[in-house]
Amino acid sequence: MSKLKLYSLLFFIVFAPFLSAHEFNPAHLVIDEIADNEYQINWMYPIKNIGPRAEIIFPETCSSEAQSPYQQGKYLVEKIDLTCNKSLKGQAIEVTNLSVLTDALVTFTDRNNDVFEGLMNLKEPRLMVPINKQSIPSSYLTLGIDHLISGVDHILFILGLMFLVSGTLNLIKTITAFTVAHSITLGLSVLGLISLPQAAVEAIIALTIVFLALEISENKYYKSTPWLIAFGFGLLHGLGFANALTEIGIANEQLLFSLLFFNLGIEAGQLLMIPVFGVLIWMAHKFNKYNQSATCVSYVLGSMGFFWLINRTIGIIY
Repeated sequence: MSKLKLYSLLFFIVFAPFLSAHEFNPAHLVIDEIADNEYQINWMYPIKNIGPRAEIIFPETCSSEAQSPYQQGKYLVEKIDLTCNKSLKGQAIEVTNLSVLTDALVTFTDRNNDVFEGLMNLKEPRLMVPINKQSIPSSYLTLGIDHLISGVDHILFILGLMFLVSGTLNLIKTITAFTVAHSITLGLSVLGLISLPQAAVEAIIALTIVFLALEISENKYYKSTPWLIAFGFGLLHGLGFANALTEIGIANEQLLFSLLFFNLGIEAGQLLMIPVFGVLIWMAHKFNKYNQSATCVSYVLGSMGFFWLINRTIGIIY
């Protein structure tokens, strides 16, 4: 066994459990004002979260009554009735025990159907509900970035594409095609115009990574129309992106803006990855290690792709 194969195997053995352990499933706190200073709340928290379940701390001016949590898909849902001496607007909501891998999206809707959306995480566990109306749901930008960066399968797919594309112009065309494609299916899926089972979509995404690994192992370059394969696979990845939104729900009043900012977040995440991978590929060329690097990448992509494919297929069957 060559050193490259050995290193790739060790990478797979060591990191596979961690790479498959975390899915992008943000928590979601939905607050609806049903009467003056009275609220109905849904606290959706991912079941697969590491550590104890996070808890919401409301202002001292409020009293709450919670029902027993129940499972809904990938989430544990807790319904809470909240009564306050004054409006939640202008007051702070806090979350405790939030894990480093889980963000909490907050959607607040008042009696006038004005919607505010914010984000809490381990670094910023406290959120002030604004008094004035929010015009742009910018929190989805952060969610989009988190989704791309935490989605190791999407990152490996981008890495694989960069090893197959020859030329800067072709790379720009390829990434643009991937962006346009997943934007199309992301929008259509969230709007309810197309629908595929999430488990099947995730399994097919794993298969696209295996395909890229095979192409890299055969030293193929896409010089003429690399954007075609990126566009086709981008349609599939868009369905995977959409699942992150449909699981937690989106405020219908701001649906288009939410989609736009989530998609912009995904693009920002991609733009963060591309220079990093580009520098690594450039260094491989500079030190005459490109062929060895491509072989190593094909082994890593192939092993991880097959691992995810088998794991997700078993999930479909059972």
